[in-house]
Amino acid sequence: MNETPTHGPIVVLSGGLSHERDVSLRSGRRVAQALRDQGRDVVESDIGADLIELLRSLDNPVAFPLLHGGVGEDGGLQQVLSLLDVPYVGSEPSACRRSFNKAVGGPLIERAGLSRPRMAALPHDMFRELGAQAIMAALGERLGFPLIVKPARGGSALGCSKVDAPAGLAAAMVQAYSYGELAVVEEFIEGTEVAVTVVELDGEQIALPAVEIRPNSGIYDYTARYTAGETRFIVPATLDATAAKACADMAIGAHRVFGLRDLSRADIIVRPDGTPVFIETNVAPGMTETSLMPQAVEAAGYDFGLLCAQLVDNAWARHVTSA
Repeated sequence: MNETPTHGPIVVLSGGLSHERDVSLRSGRRVAQALRDQGRDVVESDIGADLIELLRSLDNPVAFPLLHGGVGEDGGLQQVLSLLDVPYVGSEPSACRRSFNKAVGGPLIERAGLSRPRMAALPHDMFRELGAQAIMAALGERLGFPLIVKPARGGSALGCSKVDAPAGLAAAMVQAYSYGELAVVEEFIEGTEVAVTVVELDGEQIALPAVEIRPNSGIYDYTARYTAGETRFIVPATLDATAAKACADMAIGAHRVFGLRDLSRADIIVRPDGTPVFIETNVAPGMTETSLMPQAVEAAGYDFGLLCAQLVDNAWARHVTSA
């Protein structure tokens, strides 16, 4: 009877050329060290022209992508790994594309019966051709104020602005378009902001305890996310049991709607009446010292390094089974 082959080095992929490069590098270093602490053989690599050569030089590598934004979450990197027949932690390319593009993901969530903000997705060309003032007036009439303006593709709240009055809408749109040609405008949802991580272990999708987010500035922007002391995190979140379960169900529901696997993190606003509203899902959650997923892992009683190792082993087992 042939023994199941074991995997080789774990290639932790981070960096890249997106606006979130620094955060990605910090995530990569933390996961790489956690895996080494588990006795695993780890190779750390940035994304560049020599990556394919590196992967082909290793025996039975397994990749752990930790790129945030850009090719790390839009399915591009996952497509390359699939072409190279290198197993990896995380979702398939098509699932990444569905969740990463907010203009695509939002309608899918709504059709699945999950609550989300009213929104409009607008390409930059429309503003040039139809007139910015007329479109902004229509946005205000349709969605009301305050509004949230963000790039359709991106993360870490880069290019995201809260707009309290019509006078601030133009600048917010310009900022969003600086990160991409498509912007999303959403109604602002008042409530408690939480993040719910979903992990797949032993064939089961598990929602970890919700992390409540209380930024000092009132807005969970890039500075609040990645500067120590700028945001207070409470885990488990101060939700009653009914609201906490509703958030867990929503996170798992979104994970399934997009067809994700291994891990994801849903960002949710809980209205004062306890009703959760879906904002977005991340397929490559941050793993830095201020990131939300590691806090949820600890609150759930899991060892972070062991969990990362299990995700790698799951990716390898999936690869061997499908071979």
